[in-house]
Amino acid sequence: MKMNQSLLLLVTSLFLSTSCVSSHKSKLEQASPNIIYILADDMGYGDLGCYGQKIIETPNLDLMASEGVRFTNHYTGSTVCAPSRCALLTGKHTGHSVVRGNKEIQPEGQMAMPAGTRTVAHLLQEAGYSTGCVGKWGLGYPGSESDPLNMGFDYFFGYNCQMKAHHYFPEYLWENDQKIFYPENSKGQQKMYSHDETTRKAISFIKENKEKPFFLYLAYAIPHAELVIPEEYLAKYKGEFAETPFAGGHYGKQNYPRAAYAAMISHLDSDVGKLNSLLKKYGLDENTIVMFASDNGPHVEGGNDPLFFKSSGGLRGEKRSLYEGGIRTPFIVKWSGKIKSGVVSEHVSAFWDVFPTLCDIAGVKAPGDLDGISFYPELMGEKQKNHELLYWEFHGYTGDKQAIRKGKWKAVRNKIIEVNSQIELYDLELDPFEQNDVSEQFPEIINDMRSLFDKTHVQSEEFPFEYEL
Repeated sequence: MKMNQSLLLLVTSLFLSTSCVSSHKSKLEQASPNIIYILADDMGYGDLGCYGQKIIETPNLDLMASEGVRFTNHYTGSTVCAPSRCALLTGKHTGHSVVRGNKEIQPEGQMAMPAGTRTVAHLLQEAGYSTGCVGKWGLGYPGSESDPLNMGFDYFFGYNCQMKAHHYFPEYLWENDQKIFYPENSKGQQKMYSHDETTRKAISFIKENKEKPFFLYLAYAIPHAELVIPEEYLAKYKGEFAETPFAGGHYGKQNYPRAAYAAMISHLDSDVGKLNSLLKKYGLDENTIVMFASDNGPHVEGGNDPLFFKSSGGLRGEKRSLYEGGIRTPFIVKWSGKIKSGVVSEHVSAFWDVFPTLCDIAGVKAPGDLDGISFYPELMGEKQKNHELLYWEFHGYTGDKQAIRKGKWKAVRNKIIEVNSQIELYDLELDPFEQNDVSEQFPEIINDMRSLFDKTHVQSEEFPFEYEL
């Protein structure tokens, strides 16, 4: 009888212990949802059906918007690739961040972030997440201190160098710190399309990590020029539009540039659909938050015609501009069963807000020195804190620029070459397309903006202004 009682106590103890472990594991899993952040390259604010696109078909992203939150005032980190991605991953705007323009490192890669840089991937990795970067990096060179493997990612696949990512049939891509060669693309052959390989690797990462929390930063390289895509995808739009063939040069030749651009966006859309279907297949959709954005406005290279598609959604400007068309992005967030569906949010936010938001989602304390404000409350339908202002600066091919959005006011300073360089002012409530410069009517606001430009910018040795403020 004593042995039976002892056995009963032992079994009960084991049962309770196992229940506690299971309960703890369950709570841990609930507190650590999977995170997928998908970034398109050079897709405009108006390139998706849910943002007004009438020509290019994007049913999967439109569905995702109807099932989640569609933001109408979300901004990129910058108006070109590298600084935009730096702001996204470090939570700092370009007045404080290290990378403020595209700066190439030969023979392959871009300017590296310092070794002590802390990214959102570091924090998620330390919180027990499996972290993967798949697609395009552009924030260092292979083996540098800011190689993806040194910036918080357990796994990397794709283009380390954003210049290499201009071409979609590469002879090699990187997997972690090793080159993976594709002989089927050698000697001018075009058989392995890198975007498709990127999607395959993203799917593999999800499958391999589906039993534990994961963070997937899926940085697609399309629809950036060059406008090259396999015939099987091009056929959807080929012959649908009047075309001006692109003769080629740095970017590949394309006889159907309009069809190619449309096909690239529709193909990316179909792969977003594949990923969402995969999450449902494995029962992960209710424990996975999926975000989608673009890194900057639409490009004009490689024969692309953003005016034809109204890629900027009627907004002024495109890539390399700090007008709205260069920095406002489509932004969609879906989290089945956790956030309301069909919500349209006018909350004003930017890439540097993603870092603290992901920290809130994962239950991780965000660093205190970020420029970002978490928009997690906005997703949850709760009271949301707002920015006093958003700030951008850009150092590049068309001269140094600054911009501020403060409430309804948007200030733009182009070609910073003198102390009192002109500041343009737009009332975004009355003039969302920035057609009427009202700077002469509001001198007191211009004085305020000039002061804010000076105070928000911190000197950078790597990216000095032509005229230092």
